Amino acid sequence: MQEKILILDFGSQYTQLIARRVRELNVYCEIYPYHHFPAPDAATRGVILSGSPFSVRDEKAPRPDLSSIKGKLPLLGICYGAQYLAHHFGGEVKASNSREYGRANLSFVDGECPLFRSIGAGSQVWMSHGDTIQRLSGGYRVTASTADVKNAAYQLEDEPTFGIQFHPEVYHTTDGSALLENFVAGICGCRQDWTPDSFIESTVADLKAKIGNDRVILGLSGGVDSTVAAILLHRAIGSGLTCIFVDNGLLRAGEYASVMEDYRELGLRVIGVEAGDLFLSRLAGVEDPERKRKIIGNTFIDVFDAQSRDIADARWLGQGTIYPDVIESLSVNGPSQTIKSHHNVGGLPDYMKLKVVEPLRLLFKDEVRRVGRSLGLAEKFLRRHPFPGPGLGIRVLGEVTPERVRLLQEADAIFINLLREEGLYDNVWQAATILLPVRSVGVMGDERTYENVVALRAVESTDGMTADWCHLPYEFLAKVSNRIINNVRGINRVVYDISSKPPATIEWE
Repeated sequence: MQEKILILDFGSQYTQLIARRVRELNVYCEIYPYHHFPAPDAATRGVILSGSPFSVRDEKAPRPDLSSIKGKLPLLGICYGAQYLAHHFGGEVKASNSREYGRANLSFVDGECPLFRSIGAGSQVWMSHGDTIQRLSGGYRVTASTADVKNAAYQLEDEPTFGIQFHPEVYHTTDGSALLENFVAGICGCRQDWTPDSFIESTVADLKAKIGNDRVILGLSGGVDSTVAAILLHRAIGSGLTCIFVDNGLLRAGEYASVMEDYRELGLRVIGVEAGDLFLSRLAGVEDPERKRKIIGNTFIDVFDAQSRDIADARWLGQGTIYPDVIESLSVNGPSQTIKSHHNVGGLPDYMKLKVVEPLRLLFKDEVRRVGRSLGLAEKFLRRHPFPGPGLGIRVLGEVTPERVRLLQEADAIFINLLREEGLYDNVWQAATILLPVRSVGVMGDERTYENVVALRAVESTDGMTADWCHLPYEFLAKVSNRIINNVRGINRVVYDISSKPPATIEWE
């Protein structure tokens, strides 16, 4: 039985970061919306309440039913979670006269509190709240304060319930990992045995039980996610797995042939499908990015459906969906907005009779890579940059035509190949070239040109939830720009994207 921590999401931008920090401690955790979470079972060791953009005083603020948790399991409220536990159990939360955002230092720490074991006064924390806990009810004891916030942390005297008004999950809280470890290992008693090897063992066993003697078809993309998913399924069902790699006409230059060769080395049964004409014909005249994603996703499904008819006993469609795909596609807290849809999230149409199996659905990208290493995958698979499911269809801004795809493929190949040649590829989490829907005036020789513009994008990240732009050397960027303009007829201007996520997303569409 895999022990776990439940994280209840109140809509905070940091909720997924809490999960990553807990998992880095080799403790498994699951995120659920605050209003729809499972009853704790024998495997549940504790619960964490996330922050929220709401104030507990708002009329529409989240108000979870904690009757199955509070007083029965260790409970840690973070920011909004702490304010909720104080406000709705006899205390008082008000708008603060001295709002605290950013770095602060603990001026008082209760050394007897197990949450603060080995953490002393002066420790730096990260605050992000406008409300503050003005008063605690009876039975609550202050365990930490800052210069401006008296009730920065507390615990209940007669139950394992704790609250902190700062964020231990962010980098700027210097003892944040120690505090979370004090909670999940010390207070909750977790064994900290959730490792890549244990994930592989339990996932393979679950896949065997779930799939039985059925056959699975899996769509490969060439990326680490679908590759790791394929290896896990292959370990579970062996020859019962048939992989399909679709050339949708929106891959990088030369990618179809090279990826097919890579997969043969892994011993997987792979069927290649060249369907670029079908995809491009359906995209003709379409400019809206969401419509493009839907068309590409639906066409993938059509191709898989056609292929599945030729595979006897195919009952399942395997996918390399990972957690950031789910987070960005599905609302986990009711009122949140969908940033963008993903072609591999959200189920299948009624006419397609395959059931979906997603071995990596609750993993972040860095966790997938660690699992891949434990599976023995070569670094050329693990270090490959993420590539969007819709491919260049969402990097050709505006209408997708064969000519515009060709232009982008040529420019993109120059950028990616130079990153490798200059030893910069592994320093970048994801790199992309984007063909913009504008033209610019230029001069080549004695002639005036009016041609296309491309944007280069390179970011640093761990899991794709947040990202910062890469400070690539100016000399390198100059070399890329010069080579693209001199070698790709139809492009006369190159720009570099220096926006981070948030507020911008990694992809432009």
